Amino acid sequence: MKRSKYHTLVLIALLSAIGSTPPALACSAQTACEVAEGEYVIALPEAGAAMAPAVVFVHGFGGSGRGVLGKTDMVQAFTDRGYAVIAPTGLQRQGATGGSWSFHPERAQRRDEIAFLTSVRDDAITRHGIDPDRIILAGFSIGGSMTAYLACAAPETFAAYSPVGGNFWRPHPTGCSGPVRMLHTHGWTDGTVPLEGRVLRGEDSRDPDALMQGDVFHAMSLWREANACYQLKPDSFVTEGPFLIRTWTNCAPGSALSFALFPGGHVIPQGWATLTMDWFEAL
Repeated sequence: MKRSKYHTLVLIALLSAIGSTPPALACSAQTACEVAEGEYVIALPEAGAAMAPAVVFVHGFGGSGRGVLGKTDMVQAFTDRGYAVIAPTGLQRQGATGGSWSFHPERAQRRDEIAFLTSVRDDAITRHGIDPDRIILAGFSIGGSMTAYLACAAPETFAAYSPVGGNFWRPHPTGCSGPVRMLHTHGWTDGTVPLEGRVLRGEDSRDPDALMQGDVFHAMSLWREANACYQLKPDSFVTEGPFLIRTWTNCAPGSALSFALFPGGHVIPQGWATLTMDWFEAL
């Protein structure tokens, strides 16, 4: 009889311990949050994530979610301002380290990336209490391209988009599904993803089988078309720190389009996080 009572007390204690630490919250910057088809890590602001804004940051070629959170200056700029930073990881590259993304709709798809990033968004909302109406999708290099293609195909998925150093590839899309809120940032001397793009595989740009990056200026024309902007030229020109910002405002209601250049190469420039937050909060 005593043994049975003892077992009952142990069971109650175990159930209480389990109940005090919900499994749904058992992920963080160190422990990955698992979703269908992949995982992400998350850095939270000091005040917690309940109804906090967030940026989902898509890493570049060969990167990882943990690598994104290793960019401490960028991450701290967001978290100090009350944003959560959500960093998903791309699919492992075959025979190489790091991950990448099946971003181009005309090439082989290893994963439905739009469905994956949507599941990351939904999980962060449910698991951490992120504000569903204040989530930015951003990314660097190929992560910027992934950001652009998602914005083009499913613009309603995130509140705004902020790619850096990457946008569409050739062949460029013929059109997008609807208006977006987008801030594209690019280095003036970027040699890895030049503003005009470059040939990565093939003899030259005349090769029909060449693998080529896109032209950022052409990408901006596609975004103007998606946003129903009535003028080719920007409606405002602003210099803010190192950034030369061109903005189109005479466009579809609720849309936003800005193009920021900075005097640098293929990097996430100092001040980009603040630029993105200022732009987003002013919409």
